[in-house]
Amino acid sequence: MKKYVVFVAVALAAGAAEQGWYPHEGGLMKYRVNIRFGEEPDTMPDGWKFGRVSAVATDSHGQVFVFQRGKKADPIVVFDSKGKYLRSWGRGMFGNPHGLRVDKQDHVWITDNGDHQVMEFTNEGKLLMTLGIKGKAGTDEHTFNRPTDIAFAANGDFYVSDGYGNSRVVKFSRSGKYLLAWGKPGSGPGEFHIPHSVALDSRGTVYVSDRENNRIQIFDPNGKFLRQWTHLGATQNIFITPQDDMWIITHRNNIENITYDTLAGRIMHIDLKTGRILGAMESPGHWINVSRAGEIFIGSLTGNVFRWYPGWMAGAAGSEEGLRPNNQK
Repeated sequence: MKKYVVFVAVALAAGAAEQGWYPHEGGLMKYRVNIRFGEEPDTMPDGWKFGRVSAVATDSHGQVFVFQRGKKADPIVVFDSKGKYLRSWGRGMFGNPHGLRVDKQDHVWITDNGDHQVMEFTNEGKLLMTLGIKGKAGTDEHTFNRPTDIAFAANGDFYVSDGYGNSRVVKFSRSGKYLLAWGKPGSGPGEFHIPHSVALDSRGTVYVSDRENNRIQIFDPNGKFLRQWTHLGATQNIFITPQDDMWIITHRNNIENITYDTLAGRIMHIDLKTGRILGAMESPGHWINVSRAGEIFIGSLTGNVFRWYPGWMAGAAGSEEGLRPNNQK
């Protein structure tokens, strides 16, 4: 009996000793990160700083558009690819900044989940189109209820995930004409509990982050349910490149996401055909964008824009990597 007890104790101790960091799903992606893009070095007007950053996107010239909720800067702040301030706009226009995307014309589109609107701007900030009635929540073809994201088809049609108040996806023509909508509250196929993000691949297939149901649902262009992925957690945001590379920022589940306030998330590279995880790395985040140069930008509610770029340290921090005291050259 004593030998048995000793054996069990040794076995338990050995099992505990083997516990450690969980492997990166699909393997580690070898990137480095600038954790304060746009603020280090600080080239914004004096006194400006980010509040909560809800979204970030890049255009065809590498310019970076930041959508933020703080009062110490304009809601939309634009930088060059190195983080130098270029211009800004939008003060007083939005109830609560949420989503921002840039289309193939380099027009800037936002979703405002405070005032229930979707807006299209030129690259320089001229307002071109507004959908939804300011301050009015609704479920018909003229209104939204706290919309979250927007995605574009090759022919110019676009889709809005609508969102926090409604549980649907709405499709419009390029001119803003209502075409159709699908979805209702629930957890079955074609039902949603906070459709938080929407993206299209090159074939027009529609991918919707059904965040509180911990899944991504996949539809044809007219809303016919095709399949779902339930292994990727509570996906905050989806980005699909023109080459059909899928990237997501996600959390283990919806409870962890809300409890940690978007901390403890992971960036994942996903095989679009199978949903297989190709690689992953830790990052806080609410929004993800991959630039044409292959850099990953994350908009974080921590008040940061993270710029991930390919690279990996050969060793631990040394004299060139570590910070030095001010009196040491």
